[in-house]
Amino acid sequence: MTQLYRLDASAAQIARAFGARSGSDPWAGGHIAPGGFAPVVTAGREFVAGPRLTRGEPRMIPRVWGVPPPPNVPYDGRNAVLSVRNTDSPFWIGNLRNSEFRCLVPATAFMEWGKGVDKEGKRIRHWFAPSDQELFAFVGVWKDSEVPSFALLTCEPNAALRAIGRESMPVILPPDPRAHSAWLHAGWKEASRLVAPYSSSLMLERTQA
Repeated sequence: MTQLYRLDASAAQIARAFGARSGSDPWAGGHIAPGGFAPVVTAGREFVAGPRLTRGEPRMIPRVWGVPPPPNVPYDGRNAVLSVRNTDSPFWIGNLRNSEFRCLVPATAFMEWGKGVDKEGKRIRHWFAPSDQELFAFVGVWKDSEVPSFALLTCEPNAALRAIGRESMPVILPPDPRAHSAWLHAGWKEASRLVAPYSSSLMLERTQA
C-alpha cells in the first residue's frame, strides 16, 4: 500500500493542469504522508444541495490523506484509512456511486516498499511515476466527518509493482482530460472502468524522490 508520494508542482500549476480553481491553496510542492494535507481536485459541488442539474467547476482544495474508520472502530488519529481496496464496501459505496464525492489526487511520483533491506539494514524504497506524464492524477474519494479527508483507490498491481512484491497499486488515470472528467462526473458504471492497473510499459522507476 502506498504510504508516501510526491507532488512537485505549485498550486497554480496543478490548477492549470486539471482545469480547476485553485482558491487560496498555498501548496508549493513536496512529500505527502498519511495525516498530512494535500491538494485534491473535486467536481466543485461540495456545497450544492439537490439534483445534479449542471456540472460544477472543478475545485482544488486541501484535504487530509486518511479517512477516519467506520463508527464501530475507535479512531485514535493514527488508524485512518488510506486506501479503498473494495469498491463494494458499504463504507465506500455511497461516496463512489455519487460522483461529487470522487476526486483527483495530483502527484508526480509515489513510493512503494520493496523486498528485503539495503546494506544499511533499511527497508528498500522504490519510487515510481508514469513515463508519459510528469504531473498525473490518482483516483480518490473524499469524506467529511471528523476531518476533511480523502483516500486513494487501489487495484491489482502491474508487472513493475508485482516484481517488487506488491499486491496492489494506486489507480492512476491516463493523461486524458476525458478520463479526469469521467472520474469526477460520470456514473459509476463508466467511472469504475478506470479502476485498473497502469501499463507497466509506461511506468518509470526512479532511484529516489
